[in-house]
Amino acid sequence: MVQYSQNRVDNINDLQNRLADFGKHVGIRVLDLFFYRAGKDKREVRLTPMLVFIQKVFWKFLFNREADNLEQHAQEVNVYYLIERECLVNKFISVPNDKGNLNCASFVAGIVESVLCSSGFTCKVLAHQGTRGTTYVINFDKTVMERESRFDSK
Repeated sequence: MVQYSQNRVDNINDLQNRLADFGKHVGIRVLDLFFYRAGKDKREVRLTPMLVFIQKVFWKFLFNREADNLEQHAQEVNVYYLIERECLVNKFISVPNDKGNLNCASFVAGIVESVLCSSGFTCKVLAHQGTRGTTYVINFDKTVMERESRFDSK
């Protein structure tokens, strides 16, 4: 997938966007597969339980282990961080020298984004490589936060 996309783009940002698009297509199908295999009909409708579901249950379904950490941004209530110390996708893909700062975790970011968006939590997910590992920055739409505040006021 990386090699296929690499030959059809001009720069690293386009390549990462293309990987994220592949991930979006995969994420919708994997979420349906998860609920089919689990025999569950109900999905989370609240933001925090949905994020915990992704961190613990869905991540284990995908990678056979839970994501390492889930944090909320200190000042911005609509930004969350899903942290993975050792990203499986980055571990087993060798990046060419000319594409040194390519982050193949954009594929996983696309999966997370499609899972959240198809569950009614409109957002944008970006993958960043840092010293703590791979951080998925989840930036939710204002409508999601307004809906959450209405839930909290009831």
